[in-house]
Amino acid sequence: MRTKLVTLALQGGGSHGAFTWGVLDRLLEDDRIGIEGISGASSGAVNAVALAHGYTVNGREGARQALRELWENVAGKAPFTFIPDNLSTPADIDSKTSNNLALKLYLSLARFFSPYQLNPFNAAPLRDILAGQLDFERLRSGCPINLFIATTRVSTGTLRLFRNEELTLEVVLASTCLPSVHHAIEIEGEIYWDGGLTANPPIFPLLQHCSKGDVIAVLLHPWRRPDNPGTADDIWHRLTEISFSSSFFTELQGLALAGREAARSLLPFGRVERRLRNLKMHVIDAQDLMAQLSALSKLNNHPAFIKALHDEGRDRAAQWLAGNYRLIGRRSSFSLAGFLP
Repeated sequence: MRTKLVTLALQGGGSHGAFTWGVLDRLLEDDRIGIEGISGASSGAVNAVALAHGYTVNGREGARQALRELWENVAGKAPFTFIPDNLSTPADIDSKTSNNLALKLYLSLARFFSPYQLNPFNAAPLRDILAGQLDFERLRSGCPINLFIATTRVSTGTLRLFRNEELTLEVVLASTCLPSVHHAIEIEGEIYWDGGLTANPPIFPLLQHCSKGDVIAVLLHPWRRPDNPGTADDIWHRLTEISFSSSFFTELQGLALAGREAARSLLPFGRVERRLRNLKMHVIDAQDLMAQLSALSKLNNHPAFIKALHDEGRDRAAQWLAGNYRLIGRRSSFSLAGFLP
């Protein structure tokens, strides 16, 4: 059986990254799919590093186990809430578990006070989870998957990508560092914030540094919300969504424009031109579901919610494979034409 190599671009979105876990779990289950490289920002970076570490230790099953342990640990930090048996969809479970008054108060205060005031001791549960699960020295020296972890330089507001040989716990924490919630992360004298601010997720390193032209993007942010945000919370939530997805849409437009010009060349002499002509884009997402989730849902780590998102991700990946596996290596299943001016 022939294995088709792909690269993965994993979008960040807090607890919604459990959807990505489900997608990856299903892709890793399919021996017909091989992974050459992964780019990620925020929770996408956490998923990428967990998968890569598990794969380095024990191949596909190691990757699946590492992702499962990661999200079980994340869910284990949630307060107990009774969930009725008749709730099964992520939206229903979120409506039951996201009404956390303490969290709402914290986020309201975060608009007026810095994390250095609200979280002076820099409590960061994710640090303990990752430090206890991942061997970064092994990732740097023996990982067979190309990794590209996005961070944002605070001083310049620009993207910095970290590759395998540069990976540390601080790099992953920097990629997940929401500036309104966490203390900034310092790496070699430079200060960093969440990578989703400048690339969510980055596509170009997969095109530039990997040999295969098929990119599967796993997206967590809804592209369109039909309702006009009316409350202060809704406006803040939509502004946050836009700030964490606009860089991705800008990159897609750039790829569409560059690809159109490359396609017009009779003889693509340049390496970049050839890569652009060979680019095949695919997307796995759940736009309908994500548009139903509450503003607080990205911070909802209740076990039932995490499991429901995982199951949804597996289902969406299975549907995508059934309809699009044959297209891998042949043509895109997602059109960039809509991003052309």
